[in-house]
Amino acid sequence: MRTAFLMTALTVLLVLVGDYFGGARGMMMMLIISLAMNLFSYWNSDKLVLAQYNAKQVDEKSAPALYKMVQRLAERGNLPMPKVYIIDSPVPNAFATGRNPEHAAVAVTTALANALDKDEIEGVLAHELSHVKHGDILIGTIAASMAGIITTLSHWGMFFGGGDRDRNSSSSAIVGLAMMILAPLAAGIIQMAVSRSREYMADKSGGELSGNPDALADALLKIESYAKNRTMPGATENTAHMFIICPFSAKDMQQLFSTHPSTADRVARLRAQAKAMRSSGGAK
Repeated sequence: MRTAFLMTALTVLLVLVGDYFGGARGMMMMLIISLAMNLFSYWNSDKLVLAQYNAKQVDEKSAPALYKMVQRLAERGNLPMPKVYIIDSPVPNAFATGRNPEHAAVAVTTALANALDKDEIEGVLAHELSHVKHGDILIGTIAASMAGIITTLSHWGMFFGGGDRDRNSSSSAIVGLAMMILAPLAAGIIQMAVSRSREYMADKSGGELSGNPDALADALLKIESYAKNRTMPGATENTAHMFIICPFSAKDMQQLFSTHPSTADRVARLRAQAKAMRSSGGAK
C-alpha cells in the first residue's frame, strides 16, 4: 500500500510538471516517462543506491567473518540469505536495500568493523535484517529514488522556468519558485512514507534476533558519536533515512527533516528490552 502511494504520487507530480512545460503533449510524455520510472525504480532502485555508495559485493571467501555472521542471523530469522556489500568509508554505518526478502542486500562500511566489537556488529546486522523481514526495504529504496527524481525536477524548474505555454512572467516566477520548494519537500515525503516507528520496530526485532539488545544500543551510541562529528562522504539527503544512524553530522542535520528517532530514546528502549529479556532468561 505504501509503495503504491509513493508511485502514484510520483506519477501525479510528473504529469503536472509535464502539463506546465508542454500542455497536453507534455502531460502524455511525462505519463509515459513516469510509468517507465516506476517500473525501473521497482527493479533497479536498490542497484542505484548501492552504486551510489560504490558498494562492493563480498562472499564467504572475501569477508568470511561478516558473511557468516549475516548467514547465521538470516537462518535464525528464517530469511533467505541476502547479498552482502561493503562500502569503503571512514564513518561506521549500515543499511539494507532490495525489493523483498528474496532480493535483499545488506551493506556495511569498512569503518564499522574497526569501531564496533563482534556483538555490536551482530546487533547492527540483526537490525538491518529486521528491516528486510518487515518489508521496509522496498519502500525505503523507492523513497530514496523518488526523492532524487523530485529534487532533479526542482532544479529544472529553477533553471528553465516555464515552457512554451502562454503565461505572464508573474505566474512563471510563482511556478518556478514552487519547483524550487520541491527539493526540501522531497525530504518531507520520505519522512511521511518511511515512518520513524519502523526504526523502533527494527531495533526491537533486531534485539530479539541477536539476543543482545544492549549490544545494539552500544552500537547505536558508537555510530552516532562518529556520525555527529563527520558527515559520511558521498551521503545524500534522499538516502539518509536508509541508514541505521543518519549519515549527516550534527551541523548538516540542522538543514534536514528528522529521518530517525532520537538515538537516546532508541537506546533507552533497547536497555529496557534487555532488562526484560534478562528477567525472563532470554538475553545474553
